[in-house]
Amino acid sequence: MVCALGAAVCFGTATVLQAMAARVAATVGGGGEAALFLRAVRQWRYLAGLSLDGVGFLLQVAALRSIPIYAVGAALASSLAVTAVVSARLLRVRLSGSEWGAVGVVCAGLALLGVASGTEGDRGGSAALKYAMLATALAVLGLGLLGGRLPERGRALVLGLGAGFGFGVVEVSVRLIDSLAPSDLLANPATYALLIGGGAAFLSLTSALQRGSVTTATAGMVIGETIGPALVGVVWLGDRTREGFAWVAVLGFAVAVAGALALARFGEAPAEK
Repeated sequence: MVCALGAAVCFGTATVLQAMAARVAATVGGGGEAALFLRAVRQWRYLAGLSLDGVGFLLQVAALRSIPIYAVGAALASSLAVTAVVSARLLRVRLSGSEWGAVGVVCAGLALLGVASGTEGDRGGSAALKYAMLATALAVLGLGLLGGRLPERGRALVLGLGAGFGFGVVEVSVRLIDSLAPSDLLANPATYALLIGGGAAFLSLTSALQRGSVTTATAGMVIGETIGPALVGVVWLGDRTREGFAWVAVLGFAVAVAGALALARFGEAPAEK
């Protein structure tokens, strides 16, 4: 659980640092998206954010190999609370009383999950599940590529959900990779599901944020990356709670996700005020 929370801190802080770098890059010259990106990556804040993303991913993998997917997913959703708190500090964004309350709700939910979570399930996952993850990753990729053609009504929510499913594929695929030997990785469909799912998720999320409400897109992402993978972990991979603590885990999961949804506007670091 410490690794999962560490990943959330890394991802949430990285979001703010990268937003700060992108904001500065947008004020020092013109050009299209490529030019903006090239100016942003030359700034230490953006590079620091990328480094934090890398550390966060490693911590996420470590967490997924140790505790149930439902606990990791809820912890990662709490990165929105981290983004909110860091934004209040670095970007001087004023948080309302209800938003500070939502941060507290997320922390309470994670505390309940920490108490109730057992060890990761002992099932390795069937070949059918691995191919199902690969098919889901390809579907998310297709959704991201067709994002601009989706009906405007509901587009942000659909793309956000797609991004959440993509990130969920990554969470599940980590558990489906048993060996890191090159020959085994190349023969495992979960390897390709992980790579395609992660890339497709970023593509769908980027399209969602460009074409609709940040709050709607992020809410969809939180739902997609928590509920689906949690069910897969419990039903197919054998994730369980401590004896007699199932209701505590369900309550903690629901509370943490609800708090994250209340902070959905921080899915993209807010503008400085």
